Amino acid sequence: MAVASQIKSLVKSFGNGDEARFFATAMQIAASEARKGHSVFAQELTILIDRAKKGRSISSLDSARTISRSTPTNDLNNLIEVVSPSVGLNDMVLGDQVKKSLNRVIAEQKKFNLLNQYDLSPRRKLLLIGAPGCGKTMTAQALAKSLGLPLFVVRLDGLISKFMGESIVKLRLIFDSMIDRRGVYLFDEFDSIGSRRNLGHDVGEIKRVLNCFLINIEKDHSNSIIIAATNLPDSLDKALFRRFDDIIRYPLPNRIQIKKLLEIKLSSFSLNDSIPLDKIAQKAEGISYSDINKSCDEVKKEMIILEYSEIPVNSLISSLESRKM
Repeated sequence: MAVASQIKSLVKSFGNGDEARFFATAMQIAASEARKGHSVFAQELTILIDRAKKGRSISSLDSARTISRSTPTNDLNNLIEVVSPSVGLNDMVLGDQVKKSLNRVIAEQKKFNLLNQYDLSPRRKLLLIGAPGCGKTMTAQALAKSLGLPLFVVRLDGLISKFMGESIVKLRLIFDSMIDRRGVYLFDEFDSIGSRRNLGHDVGEIKRVLNCFLINIEKDHSNSIIIAATNLPDSLDKALFRRFDDIIRYPLPNRIQIKKLLEIKLSSFSLNDSIPLDKIAQKAEGISYSDINKSCDEVKKEMIILEYSEIPVNSLISSLESRKM
């Protein structure tokens, strides 16, 4: 049967009126019983949970209709985009500290049930900070693939509405989805809704969305992973930082990382050894992984179209330097 910590969590969440945590804990109990071979009990419990959720959803939707002039439906097609992860963590070139932080997230997620027995939760709310093209968005793909989860990219253009209160209802739907559909949820360009509330030029609806996000991420006890990524950490509201389990900073690649990336990108093509990769990597210091990838693709296309026998190194250096400028 359920371990003591799960029963305590169930009772505590019911007493606090924390519906999200109540259902998440109940589903954990069902999954645990299924693994123990108690399939009939696990199936019955799952059916009861689904029925209870549907009853709650109807009640919540009725309340939502009184809040906004145009009620969003439970169809999240306009709010989230489902992405099939194509990149794993081993496919990325990252600094040691970033890789260590991400491996820790994966390790804790894979030991979710063990940690839960001790009333502990794995890291799953991440704030990624760094310059454009340094791997923040790709990290969401890598975590999803490593954990065998779908990636849901939140469409911020579909979230913000001109009608008062509608954006909040939509955001609530997204957080409800985190309970119903476990996955990696990415809020990219997060500064567009996470800017400081004391900035005078902010639109009132965006401030309300930020307040709603703060409340929902604080209350969220689903099994999904929430990732917020931004290039502008200084613009974020200070209250956001303590809501995340981990804040991971992505620096620009150093010379060693650039050389490794060049080796990977150019591995299947001949390269003139007259200019060593160390020298090329030196030329690329100060630009992002994304820019280096684009430069490599440019010279590979040039080589194929002009039927060169090897990568035109001078063209590669020229491309890297122009992006650096």
